[in-house]
This record gives sequence, C-alpha cells and structure tokens, in this order.
Amino acid sequence: MTEVTQLTPGIWQISLPFQGETDIIGSYLLAGSDEIALIDPGPGSTSEALLEGVRQAGFDPARVTHILATHIHLDHTGGVGKLLASMPQARVFVHSKGAQHLIDPGKLISSSERIYGERMQELWGEILPVPQEKVQVIEGGDVLNIAGRRLEVHYTPGHAIHHVIFFDVHSGDLFAGDVAGVRLPGITYGRPPTPPPDLDIEAWSSSIDTLKKLRPDVIYLAHFGPVRNLAPHLESIRAKLFNWGDLVLRAMRENKSEAEIIELFIAETRPELQRLSNDPRTLERYEIASNYPMTVQGYMRYWRKHHPERLEA
Repeated sequence: MTEVTQLTPGIWQISLPFQGETDIIGSYLLAGSDEIALIDPGPGSTSEALLEGVRQAGFDPARVTHILATHIHLDHTGGVGKLLASMPQARVFVHSKGAQHLIDPGKLISSSERIYGERMQELWGEILPVPQEKVQVIEGGDVLNIAGRRLEVHYTPGHAIHHVIFFDVHSGDLFAGDVAGVRLPGITYGRPPTPPPDLDIEAWSSSIDTLKKLRPDVIYLAHFGPVRNLAPHLESIRAKLFNWGDLVLRAMRENKSEAEIIELFIAETRPELQRLSNDPRTLERYEIASNYPMTVQGYMRYWRKHHPERLEA
C-alpha cells in the first residue's frame, strides 16, 4: 500500500511499495502557486502506487505540472514515460547527459536487461519513451521557479554522470537523489550506492563537498526520507565510499574473482550494519535498496576504467 506523509507545508513524501517493502523508494511532491512537482517518481512497477499517492496527498495527477529527475536510474525515473499518460500537463526536467536516455530508453533498457535478466519486468515494470517535446534539459547553475519555490540545480556526479540535486535556498530543503547515500528509517547507518557504470569516487567526494557548502537544513534522500544530522551523515558516506573502494582494489590486486570479492566484501562490511540493527529484516531491506553484488561491480568497473595503473600487484 502506498504511504504518504506530509513533511512540511507544501512537501509530501510518497513511499512506493517495492518488492513487498515500504520506505525504501520514495518520491517527493511539491505543491504551491497552482503547480505540482514530483521529484523522482520511481519505476514503472510502482506507477499506479505513485498515482494513488498523489491522490492521497489531495491532488489530481492530471494537475501535475513538473517532473524533476535527480538522475535517470530506473528506480528513480523508469516510470516517467508511463506516468505522462496520466499527467498531460507535466514537463520532465533532466540533466543534459540523461535526457536522451529518457527520450530513447533502448540503450538503458538493454544494459539493464544484461544485469537483471528475467527480473526486469518484476523490478522495473514498463519503461516507455518520453516525448522529446516534454523534456526540458537542465544544467548545474540553473534556477527553477516551480511550485512556489526557487530551486537551484547543482551538478553532483559520482553516483551517476547525469546526477543533479535541487536546493531551495530559502527553506533550506535539499532533494539529494542518491548522492547523499542510502539511509533507511529507524537506523543511523548510511552507505553509498555504487552500481556500474558511472561510479567516480573523486567526483562523488567533490559532490559531497558541494552539499556541505550549501549548508541545507535538511536533506531529503530518495532511499529514504529526511536527514538533519548532515555533517556526520555525509562524512560517513564519504568514508565508506573510499574505504570500500580500497577493499575492492586490494582484492582485485590479489586476482580474486568477482564472486570471491563479493563474498569478501560482505564479510568485511556487513558486521557494522548487523551491530547497529540487530534485525535480519533490516539487512534484507538494505539489500533491496543497494545490493552487495552491484556495489562490488561498480567499484571493479571504476578501478578498471579510471585507475588501471593501480591494479598492478
């Protein structure tokens, strides 16, 4: 069932049921000045739940005017093309490096099929192209006057080359997508989601610096919800980003196979989460949000692509 929470006047969080769980994938609804914006409306598999969430918040989906994408990974925007049938007024705002993949998602679909195989439909549902005339390209430095807010667009690569965040300097609200990591409700444990193909550790660290310089009052995570202890959270994400990368690099230099590295990675990193949660279900929920195999695969591609010289034993 879709769960909707009004966080502040004009901001609602829509929890999209995913793989039988809530509070893992979230979309944010902004309303004001006769405009309605959705940030990261989620995959095609949860499109009906998203529409129901908009209605629960008290709005007609047909009145949605803006869809904002922090990036184009399927768990964030895979359902946009499908949703537009119910949102005829909406325009889609996306970074220039991601726009073409919304207009023509063929390459995105084929690369995802290689990763997810038979689970594609179950996980992500129907992925439809977004008409080009509906797409508004944005860049870092742009300012969007939307839903009674002045949203600054900041380019924040590292997790993805097409990643941006949206910052309302007047309210202090920052919509962070995945650049501020994953932290599920009920536990103070954050981790960086590092899937292939775009992981860039140095760029991500610079993006974390960008977030800290903006000094937001609250960061809204896609996975999941608001975070207010900003500096400790962001530094924890940065520390894991580097430490986990070093762990994978050492294993690669020892010529371990991918399966061996995944097994080693789990053995080295899962105990911290176990200590903090003491609940097997929490481990399962983090695996849904950001699983270990793709974490390792992202690092392995990063080292081969960006620093092949460091793979020398």
